[in-house]
Amino acid sequence: MSSSKTDILVVGGGLAGCATAYYLARAGAEVTVIERDELNMQASGANAGSFHAQIPHITFLEEGEAWARNFAPVVEMLIEAIDLWRGLEAELDADLEVRIGGGILIADRPEQMRDIERRMSLERAYGLDIRALTRDELLQLAPYASAQAVGGCYCPIEGKANPLKATAAFARRAEEAGAVFYRHTELRALEAVSGGFIATTGSGTIRARRVVNCAGASGGKVARMLGIEVAVQGFPIQVNVTAPVAPIIKHLVYAAGHRLSLKQTANGTLLIGGGWPAHVDPDSGYPIVDPHSMIENLKAAQRVVPAVAGAHLVRTWAAVVNGTADWKPVIGEAPGHKGFYFNFFPWTGFTAGPISALTTAELVLGRKPSIDIARYSSLRQAA
Repeated sequence: MSSSKTDILVVGGGLAGCATAYYLARAGAEVTVIERDELNMQASGANAGSFHAQIPHITFLEEGEAWARNFAPVVEMLIEAIDLWRGLEAELDADLEVRIGGGILIADRPEQMRDIERRMSLERAYGLDIRALTRDELLQLAPYASAQAVGGCYCPIEGKANPLKATAAFARRAEEAGAVFYRHTELRALEAVSGGFIATTGSGTIRARRVVNCAGASGGKVARMLGIEVAVQGFPIQVNVTAPVAPIIKHLVYAAGHRLSLKQTANGTLLIGGGWPAHVDPDSGYPIVDPHSMIENLKAAQRVVPAVAGAHLVRTWAAVVNGTADWKPVIGEAPGHKGFYFNFFPWTGFTAGPISALTTAELVLGRKPSIDIARYSSLRQAA
């Protein structure tokens, strides 16, 4: 590619970019995707593949109820997101390892139950099916829980999928529908010109009528090429994986007193995370594992599910995820920059990836979105 043209240029080849390209190409639009590395190399392929619908409990405790009330409407979008995931295997004709086993938050102190009840009242107001669990109910539903557990809550729609398979399936179907992908193609400059934009890449230039910014943690850098400031930042976090063990856990497990997400994959491995911080190498700029976070994360998992102690850790990896202070999605056309669109869903971008991509594609195509994005996005929507 030295010079080319396209109707819509999608920047970023993660889940957001590939799914957006799929929904656009499926509708008959001319789409080109550029990715500076291979597809799915960043957070989309390095996350643990969880479906989250609950307000993140530790963030609820840290940021307070005012923060939670501002975020709470997004729960509706997460419910829609998981519902969309249920039909994606059939639509994409791919085994994405979608499993809806429910999510369980486990408390180990009585006072934690009061916090859980406060948070659940916000979630129920936005349609989330969630219920409190007594100690006996918890142990009946999750016999793997620690004997120190005093109760918790259960959300039946949470679950998981395989992030390595999901993005690949969207990319494959997008290409079959006519989308063009340029891998190892870094965006170096973006300029607004009459009738659209000119993107300068390491492989040449692309003239596009419209641009969709799906660049994740690098999305702020892309926006600044047009003089736009957006409050999206990159945060390095890490995940642990064990060797396969006998079936222990069929739910997505959280802890009320520890930063933790824990689940078991189809092949028996345990994925242990929860947003523990990693480092960024000052020379390469790549995320690297923080040993302290790894140890504390594993300790938290063993406190909540003692059987985890019998598993052998295989590896720990780090990735940079996009995040915002309010956790609300940034989706839609940039005010004052006609034809330039954002598609960011901070922190829980795997869960919401398909629904945010579908919504973004509908906005780009000038259609009424399937969901009322103005209720959820922190971006001011065009009238």
